[in-house]
Amino acid sequence: MRNRILELLRASGLEPVSGEKISEQLGVSRTAIWKHIQALKDEGYQIESVQKRGYILREAPNRLFPQEISSHLQTKWLGRSVCYEDCVGSTNNVAKSIANAGCDNGLLVVAEEQGAGKGRLSRGWISPHAKGIWFSVVLKPPFLPQEASKCTLLAAVAVVKAVNGVQGVNAAIKWPNDILLNGRKLVGILTEMNAEFGHINYVVIGTGINTHGEPDDYPEDVRDIAISVADVATEPFTRVQLLADILKNMEDLYELACEKGFAPVLEEWRKYSCTLGQEVKVIAPDMTYYGTAIDIDEEGLLIVKKTDGQLEKVVAGDVSIRPAGAKNNSYS
Repeated sequence: MRNRILELLRASGLEPVSGEKISEQLGVSRTAIWKHIQALKDEGYQIESVQKRGYILREAPNRLFPQEISSHLQTKWLGRSVCYEDCVGSTNNVAKSIANAGCDNGLLVVAEEQGAGKGRLSRGWISPHAKGIWFSVVLKPPFLPQEASKCTLLAAVAVVKAVNGVQGVNAAIKWPNDILLNGRKLVGILTEMNAEFGHINYVVIGTGINTHGEPDDYPEDVRDIAISVADVATEPFTRVQLLADILKNMEDLYELACEKGFAPVLEEWRKYSCTLGQEVKVIAPDMTYYGTAIDIDEEGLLIVKKTDGQLEKVVAGDVSIRPAGAKNNSYS
């Protein structure tokens, strides 16, 4: 009911919509409409009551409410089912729990804050309240389990294209799951899979985007490496529109991968990479080595030409980039 009321108010723009008209269209009493309007105001919607004329929606709250996401979505199926929470431990854990119980392909789990957000290699992820986009999607792909890791690269392309749509932002992808802005970490992506032999039950792609975080929101040890979209944006933007843009990109890329394989997605990834062509330090489970990142293979693995000339594929490990002009062996 409240979603329908918001739709009517948005469609009317700055022209008041009478309670009588809303009640007629929705088939409920004007008293019921008034109660729903009050509830929307309690949620943070700025709705003006114009005497003898009706209601005007002046401003929506800075929240990723399902009704706000729905009003901005341009997808066919991704994000059409939403689980919204104000605060969770981890959106990935919530998504996996729902997926285990059964859910539609394309479920979106989004929270204003994560108390135990997690990244790759079991690292933590700081997720301050309403200052980022902390979300997970559940996908049920037709491809084989060995291709699931490429979903991380797919998600990275979807995010970087949307983020770079904000005026003043020029972010890039650091292999395999980070997005950097001005050399500092903006986005982290974590993909988890539930599969049986030869079959994927579901994939959960968790994404954390720092949109409005400030230095005081982060521990001292990460303040120098974190950055937000708002730090460099030269025009206003909203979290909900950015999320909607990401989901549209993700749906398009996913359907492309399902239809034509991951080759076109990997080619897009190369365009946005800040890793390829750079001197890197690789800390693998069994060794540490240096070299130049020259490409990714058809599986999305990073190919590094080591200092001795040999080629090494990075299957697992941590990759650091040596910034241009860096002195000594400084990698980030």
